[in-house]
Amino acid sequence: MLSNSHNLVTPPQTDDKRFGVRASLPASDPFRHLLDANWETFYWYAGAAERDAAMTDMRKRHRYSRMGDAPTVRYEPVNR
Repeated sequence: MLSNSHNLVTPPQTDDKRFGVRASLPASDPFRHLLDANWETFYWYAGAAERDAAMTDMRKRHRYSRMGDAPTVRYEPVNR
């Protein structure tokens, strides 16, 4: 169940997608105090090339970030 599905950039993921990206925070990130200490989320894709392209885009500097901001989100490829 999604509380605000209209905020998603992509539609909800389905089980037929086998190639994923795991997003998590390092233990030293102060943002973990706002989230659960074991927070992680997954993004799923139909193919490895699509997943790799999305992961490359996720790792780029966010165009609306302030100067000096340095997000520490870790992105790792995973397979089902």
